[in-house]
Amino acid sequence: MSAPPTAGSRRRERFYLVWDIAIVVLVSANLLLLLVDSLFLLPPLNAGLEALAPSLHHAYDSAIHQRFMTIDLVFVSIFLLDVLAGWAVAVAERRYARWFFYPFAHWYDVLGCIPVSGFRILRVLRLISLLIRLQRLGAIDIRRWRLYTFFERYYRMLMEELSDRVATRLLSSLQDEVQRSDDFTKRLSEQVIQPRKAALVDEIARRLETTVDKSYAENHQQVHRYVAALVTRTLEENQELSRLRRLPMGEHVAHAMERSLSDVASRVVHEAIDGLRSPRFKSLIGDLAGSGIDAWLHVDQRTDRVTEQVLIETLEMLKDEIAVQRWKDDFDLR
Repeated sequence: MSAPPTAGSRRRERFYLVWDIAIVVLVSANLLLLLVDSLFLLPPLNAGLEALAPSLHHAYDSAIHQRFMTIDLVFVSIFLLDVLAGWAVAVAERRYARWFFYPFAHWYDVLGCIPVSGFRILRVLRLISLLIRLQRLGAIDIRRWRLYTFFERYYRMLMEELSDRVATRLLSSLQDEVQRSDDFTKRLSEQVIQPRKAALVDEIARRLETTVDKSYAENHQQVHRYVAALVTRTLEENQELSRLRRLPMGEHVAHAMERSLSDVASRVVHEAIDGLRSPRFKSLIGDLAGSGIDAWLHVDQRTDRVTEQVLIETLEMLKDEIAVQRWKDDFDLR
């Protein structure tokens, strides 16, 4: 059982939490600055801003754009300090097996500190990793953000479409392979079914025994009533028994014979059901199932053609199922 956190550890966790939140804010501000300044460099947007708001254009150009490298270096110095502090904490808390593993595990943090446009984009990964860590700590719940919901929906749509295309292409390739193969059915029989013949026979016998047992246990009264009714109807249609009924005491004899035959028939049915549990019956069912499987495994030209067609149509059905665009349910486009 783990020991409860001490006051010092709780303070340290709160400090780390505040630290992470501060870095998230700074990285978000830096990324926003990068986006705005990139848009400012576009000639149409630059000219449009200068025409619509010349004072704002001049203020941004003189206060931020011309000093962009200096402002970015301020952010970089803070991010570099964060990396060094995180490295020192990781070494002190022995988070990694070697002290020099930290910059490799946080490569996006290290490379994102390089003030070059190609590496600045890595600060997005840093922001994502910080948000994931805050989510794991329970400080935020990204899943409730509208932006997260928006991107998650379109991400699911994109991944479903991509996976559907890959799966459809794969199934089409399988169909082509089945059609081109001359001995696919034979190899399926010899390499897949034949080695499992004993297991299939045992399973068929077991399921048959279980099915009969269960059906008889649930319907034994109906079975006995049916047997009794069948015996009664048979005896009523028997001419010799009809002549016997006309004799003195014949009616009583006929009823006695009817009861006796009903009991005998019900007993025969009951004994037959019990006989299904005997080793002899299991052996018989096994022999029948084995013979059936042997007949099924016999492959000729007609069998090969039928099996091939079944496989192709099954794969086609799977392709139709995959082609259903389930992401439309999320957009209410059905």
